[in-house]
Amino acid sequence: MMHGDGKSDTSIVPEKPPNKAGGPAAEVVEGRGVAKGNLVERNAYRTQSREDALSALDRVRHAARRDRKLQFTALLHHVYAVDRLRTAYYALKREAVAGVDGETWKHYGEQLEANLVDLSERLKRGAYRAKPVRRVYIAKADGRQRPLGVPALEDKIVQRAVVEVLGTIYEQDFLGFSYGFRPRRSPHHALNALAVAIQTRRVNWVLDADIRSFFDTLDHGWLVKFVEHRVADRRVIRLIQKWLNAGVLEDGRRTRSEVGTVQGGSVSPLLANIYLHYVFDLWVRQWRKKQACGEMIVVRFADDFVVGFEHRREAEQFLAALQQRFAQFGLELHPEKTRLIEFGRWAARDRKRRGEGKPETFNFLGFTHSCSKTRKGRFVVLRQTMRKRMQAKLQAVKTELRRRMHAPVAEQGKYLRAVVLGHLRYYGVPRNGPALWTFSRAVGRLWWQALRRRSQRRHLSWERMSRYSQRYLPAVRICHPYPTLCHVVRT
Repeated sequence: MMHGDGKSDTSIVPEKPPNKAGGPAAEVVEGRGVAKGNLVERNAYRTQSREDALSALDRVRHAARRDRKLQFTALLHHVYAVDRLRTAYYALKREAVAGVDGETWKHYGEQLEANLVDLSERLKRGAYRAKPVRRVYIAKADGRQRPLGVPALEDKIVQRAVVEVLGTIYEQDFLGFSYGFRPRRSPHHALNALAVAIQTRRVNWVLDADIRSFFDTLDHGWLVKFVEHRVADRRVIRLIQKWLNAGVLEDGRRTRSEVGTVQGGSVSPLLANIYLHYVFDLWVRQWRKKQACGEMIVVRFADDFVVGFEHRREAEQFLAALQQRFAQFGLELHPEKTRLIEFGRWAARDRKRRGEGKPETFNFLGFTHSCSKTRKGRFVVLRQTMRKRMQAKLQAVKTELRRRMHAPVAEQGKYLRAVVLGHLRYYGVPRNGPALWTFSRAVGRLWWQALRRRSQRRHLSWERMSRYSQRYLPAVRICHPYPTLCHVVRT
């Protein structure tokens, strides 16, 4: 492996085997794949120097952290290692729908080792070919259809392996205010970071922005250039290009495009983060250092981000500069979902002084954010479930109950319990209790209506229904702590 200045890095790929290395040393020198039974990610402990010997990806991680300009020239052997492919296979969803090849997780696993060895060999000699993605659609909260892609099973396996290897490198580069699709980070980390920043910093104006059809307009040429900043292994680059050029199969017709990456593949979130890291994150950090005079906070989750400002003039300058920046890379802000609003600790006071109404609200990651106060009069960001999200979920529950109308009560109760639990675990943030109660009661009422329709007499007392609800539906509770009590957040 070579540094950016051309010097070799012997800590990444040893030039000669260690003394008394035994059998695996020949693999180090000759570059052959790891022999069967040799785990690629196992650290060796208690070496002669009393220090732990790092695993392969740990050495890559340390090298990437040590030199931010280092280009990695040999990465594919980490990808086609059978142990890594096996781990990627077991990480897939068992019941996921099949791609264009019709291969299911269960059927592929009947001869797993033989299939993985064959896949590894094809990756090693460059014979692996990416298959087109099967197009499916899911309903969005606004009634529109979101296009998703279902890759073939082997494409899923290889993509997961590539994400694990490349993620090791790029996790050292990604900035702290980027929260989307990263290990040990979740939407609630981004929500807490935003709430704490607005409550504790001098934020008076909020830019709530969304990129129009980001995954459909991402430019392949720019993406490959961004990846090449860190990855100089042409074989890995060609793998990514194969997935980008594989196209989409819909109604028996295959279509290809030079822009966009299909949502649904394991590699798409990482590629999106890499693209926005260079187009948005690094540029925002530079703009904040050189242009901003007042306070400025940034929180990004995938293609959805919020920027807070102390001064309106700087917010308007930033918005104009951001539109020009995105235009250079084929991106565009959604005109209906991008707004600059007055929001923050003094927004209500200032608007009242000018004779205007209450501060506007904005939506982020499924929550409506508004200005509020505690009982003691302290400013707080109130986060409530978005009305559209709740209505869309209740409509989906109503449709599913109609389909399960004649199923046993216990089966229906098990389904509804999973729905309510999932809702509480995501939307159960402090001060959102009324919205949680509304959703739980609405689910109970929909269940009652479905059970009454099973009989022409329409007789099901509310007392009996209450017993069903107490038995199957979980109690409403707050699942997340207050943002100020969480770990330190990055904005």
